Amino acid sequence: MQQQCAVIGIGMTPFGKFMDRGIREMSEAAVAEALADAGVAATEIGHVYFANSAAGLITGQEMIRGQAALRFTGLAGKPVSNVENACASGSTALYHAWLAVSAGEIDLALVVGAEKLTHPDKTVSSQAFARAVDLEEKLPDHVGAGNGSIFMDIYAEKTRRYMAKTGATAEDFAGIVVKSRQAGARNPYAQFRTETTAEAVLGARMISNPLTLPMCSAIGDGASAIVLASAAAVRRLGSPKPVWIGGISVVSGLADLSLPNCAERCAQAVYERAGIGPQDVHVVELHDATAPAELLHYENLGLCGQGEAPALLRSGATGLGGRVSVNPSGGLLSRGHPIGATGAAQIVELTQQLRGTATGRQREGAKVALAENNGGQIGPDAAVGVATVLHV
Repeated sequence: MQQQCAVIGIGMTPFGKFMDRGIREMSEAAVAEALADAGVAATEIGHVYFANSAAGLITGQEMIRGQAALRFTGLAGKPVSNVENACASGSTALYHAWLAVSAGEIDLALVVGAEKLTHPDKTVSSQAFARAVDLEEKLPDHVGAGNGSIFMDIYAEKTRRYMAKTGATAEDFAGIVVKSRQAGARNPYAQFRTETTAEAVLGARMISNPLTLPMCSAIGDGASAIVLASAAAVRRLGSPKPVWIGGISVVSGLADLSLPNCAERCAQAVYERAGIGPQDVHVVELHDATAPAELLHYENLGLCGQGEAPALLRSGATGLGGRVSVNPSGGLLSRGHPIGATGAAQIVELTQQLRGTATGRQREGAKVALAENNGGQIGPDAAVGVATVLHV
């Protein structure tokens, strides 16, 4: 029988560009904070799941990344599983930790997501994203040929189709950035903490039409960590504010555009597993790699009907004081997107929301939360989608 599993400890470094900070230093800081928050010692952890995507390219650490990063944390000798699943590495690591605790194999698990993307040569940083596709598949000539990265060109193409289908406008996308920066300004961990205006967003440098620079998530560094516990461990430790995992779903992308996409399928699966619907969710952290992606995910996650996302945004329902607060952390656009750390960072934010400790950006009365994290690209779809339901 599957056992209940809860988040009992969280830790995170600020996200940003830190040329002088490495994966080890950031991981150590996030782990120390998470263990202290959980009230457990490193020696009590049963298994460590370490998420990272690009260390091989950026630092040359192709293998044993977790063992190398955590060797001085008191976790030496513990089993460490290294997880790579593009931008969904952190949430995939959480999935495997949840499976182990829920199966009764271990009482306490540690999830760590860490990424170092800044590099003296900016083209090296960009290559990390360029390698999150099937390299044996020839991409259209226009993808990667302009001012943007491969992924910004892919997102721009999806955006143009969405605009033609729904009537969404560049002003809507600018509105997403304004909302994101308002949230980021209230998040001490966020990479971008200054509010902006729609005019500034629309007037910024064009990356890949219609995406201007602020509409695109940025390169950054950071680490986040989560301690998971079985129900028995929660009772034994007397954990004061456990946040329970209602379910996690992981899916891969499909080549057929007529079928539900990755985000739709992982969301539907986790709703069914948790026994809830989108109408029950109070707060969401979703994968806004670009501003238009947030609108697309409103529909993918069932927060509104097809084509209704622009109206939902304009209504204010997804803002900090709205019915369903979306990306109160600032999301990838403002909190930042150190790819291996992103999925775990979403859980850190949602845990704070459900504990009622997200000062300045709290969704009052939040009881149910949803995280949605994508990674890579396979054909027309994301390569991986992960959705997680949390509740108190």
